[in-house]
Amino acid sequence: MSKNLVIVESPAKAKTIKKYLGKDFEVLASYGHVRDLVPKEGAVDPAHHFAMKYQVVERNQKHVDAISRALKKAEALFLATDPDREGEAISWHLHEILDGKGELRGKSVQRVVFYEITKSAVREAMEHPRQLSMDLVNAQQTRRALDYLVGFNLSPLLWKKVRPGLSAGRVQSPALRMICEREDEIAAFVPREYWTIDAELERGGQKFPAKLLEYGGAKVEQFSFTNEAEARAVERALDAARRPLTVLAVERKQRRRNPAPPFTTSTLQQEAARKLGFSAQKTMRVAQQLYEGVDFGEGAVGLISYMRTDSVNLSKDAVAQIREVIGKLYGQEALSEEPRAYRTKSKNAQEAHEAIRPTSADIVPANIEGKLDPDQARLYALIWKRTLACQMAPAVFDTVAVDVLAPPADAAAARIVLRANGSTLVKPGYISVYQEGVDDAVQDDSDHVLPPLEVGDQVSLAGVVPSQHFTEPPPRFSEASLVKALEEYGIGRPSTYASIISTLRDRGYVDIENRRFTATDIGKIVSRFLTQYFTTYVDYDFTARMEDSLDAVSNGDEPWVPLLERFWKPFIELVKHTETSVSRDEVAQARDLGIDPASGKPMSVRMGRFGPFVQIGTKDDADKPRFAGLRPGQKMDTITHAEALELFKLPRKLGATPAGEEISTNVGRFGPYVKYGSKYVSLKTDDPYTITPERALEVIREKEIADANRIILDFPEAGIQVLNGRYGPYITDKTRNAKIPKDREPKTLTLEECRTLLAEAPTRPFGRFGRKGKGAPAAPPKAKPARRAATAEAATADEVAAPLKRAAKSKTVARKTAAADGPAGAPKKASAAKKPAARKKAATKR
Repeated sequence: MSKNLVIVESPAKAKTIKKYLGKDFEVLASYGHVRDLVPKEGAVDPAHHFAMKYQVVERNQKHVDAISRALKKAEALFLATDPDREGEAISWHLHEILDGKGELRGKSVQRVVFYEITKSAVREAMEHPRQLSMDLVNAQQTRRALDYLVGFNLSPLLWKKVRPGLSAGRVQSPALRMICEREDEIAAFVPREYWTIDAELERGGQKFPAKLLEYGGAKVEQFSFTNEAEARAVERALDAARRPLTVLAVERKQRRRNPAPPFTTSTLQQEAARKLGFSAQKTMRVAQQLYEGVDFGEGAVGLISYMRTDSVNLSKDAVAQIREVIGKLYGQEALSEEPRAYRTKSKNAQEAHEAIRPTSADIVPANIEGKLDPDQARLYALIWKRTLACQMAPAVFDTVAVDVLAPPADAAAARIVLRANGSTLVKPGYISVYQEGVDDAVQDDSDHVLPPLEVGDQVSLAGVVPSQHFTEPPPRFSEASLVKALEEYGIGRPSTYASIISTLRDRGYVDIENRRFTATDIGKIVSRFLTQYFTTYVDYDFTARMEDSLDAVSNGDEPWVPLLERFWKPFIELVKHTETSVSRDEVAQARDLGIDPASGKPMSVRMGRFGPFVQIGTKDDADKPRFAGLRPGQKMDTITHAEALELFKLPRKLGATPAGEEISTNVGRFGPYVKYGSKYVSLKTDDPYTITPERALEVIREKEIADANRIILDFPEAGIQVLNGRYGPYITDKTRNAKIPKDREPKTLTLEECRTLLAEAPTRPFGRFGRKGKGAPAAPPKAKPARRAATAEAATADEVAAPLKRAAKSKTVARKTAAADGPAGAPKKASAAKKPAARKKAATKR
């Protein structure tokens, strides 16, 4: 019997720690959060000091039960979940569950935290336990309550004003606004023309580039020359200048470049995106594996320190080991003169935490590369290199700037000065191990080796090249640059960046194109709605101040209930006001496109319940308006009048089959198709707007051949067929499917035999749930146990949907006009099967 029970979050970590603690310790995993808010209205009660109702997470009930059984045999309980607010909350929730059942009486209960999973670190932590920090727990509860209150009130409002299934979040919405505002900047950007003048100079047979520095007594700026005529005038002046050119000035300097600090969560996500192409979510998943322990031949061992941190601090012991490894691998000259100490700029950073670093710098990436999976190996190498680099010598460059005078052809000619820049790496220092990546890098023109030059030396002009340029709009956000912007604005915290990004993608608010975020039409509409009517709550400064307040709660500097009270009253009043004063049409953000030449009616593009569409006419017309959904790739903000007219060319008539059946093409609820007679063929690659009659006939023939190969026997007079199916031959009359005996050849079956087999087969249910079961959907596959909810906000966005959708369905909803609901023919969602919900005991905690 183990005297001590240790609880961690993941089974991988449990396995590693068990190996270090020995037989007197039993180590179990909670598998993430063990308790959460009940997923219905009233889970957070503002009228009673924001009392919160919790219930055990269903998928983790069995793990809680296992912990209860093990605790009965133990004398002491060590709560060793992760060293952050979420980890502290998991320990507290588990404590509350066990205490509520009376299972902690007579037991010693203590909290321990592991910043790295190594033998020495684990044993050190076990020797210095502490009590649960209610300040950290209250900060997590406050964040959870805020996310719940925003999600449960803003999301239903979006359903009513825009379309069902949308969500808004306290942190997700400002991040979406950031992406949408960048889209607006790009759309409003007007390119501006400018010209540069480059020259190629030569000295002693070595050619080198130079740029125009001064012309006519004025320093050359970006917009000194804004058209070709001005640029060609400079080109002619240079060609006319007397030869040779003369060196006017030479300036030599030595430049030192220092390494970047070790990784925080956000900088690791940024650099992994730049160098490895990892998403923020993937970076955190792989980092979690490296932290919890990887077995590479000597038993599982944690390879990196805790990966959720905003600190760049390194312990003295870690720095000493890092410097020792640098000396062994690269020589003493590669070390910085003194150990570097980094301090975090963030005012709320927890300096007791460390930056992300290898648990042992002695574990060189090359030595374990084949023992880790490729993603683990690449991320570990990135962390190892960055950590070593931070204690290495700076890179040293010799730089030189040479000004060259082009003597004017005569006294009236303009004075022309060219500049050539050169740079030579003298001592690579840390660059020999690691160099930080950058976003949207500007080309450095100084990286050239120049010939030896002194004042008064003469050089030849080998050529002049005027180049036309246009200013470019700000670039769209990549994952790396978005994480950087969120951090700079103080939106979210290191542990939430990955989930913010994944939530925006999951909700369909953003797309990824060439590894850059683009806002979708629905994303823009949601963002504009929230920015216009809930300005305060998507304001960057407001969101950052709220994060600061949560940090103050976690530090014990601010009580949590008054913080929620200050937020709640103005927020819910604004929700109620917007619900009654803003119409659906105002939110739809229709854009006029002009007049339909055929009918003379107005054309507009707007958002409907099933997506963006073009409308001809209005709901007030005597005739019903006409609708056409936008094609893939088309955007509400950019679709033109001509492009909109093209959408109404469907259905297109494409002639007839040899049998005289009319052929047409259109787009339906399941995508584009060709229709011939009463039959349909889905178009997988062909465009219904451009498909030719000849191609349509080919598609029809391919369908007929596939159908012919599928039919083994056909009894048309009885409506019975023997078909080749996915799982082998079978008999069907469209209401029953019957298996064929294994000893029978399907082609030899008679009609009577088919009827007999069908009579013995069960009727196929055709109802709202299709063919599975007796009118109810099959149970969904069990999800893999998650370590923890990515963030409370992400969980709220999902949990808010189910109860509110059920409430909406219980009301009688007036039929909307076609103009409000968008194009007809869009797929309708099947309502969920009714089944009694299991009663769960809800715990109320203030």
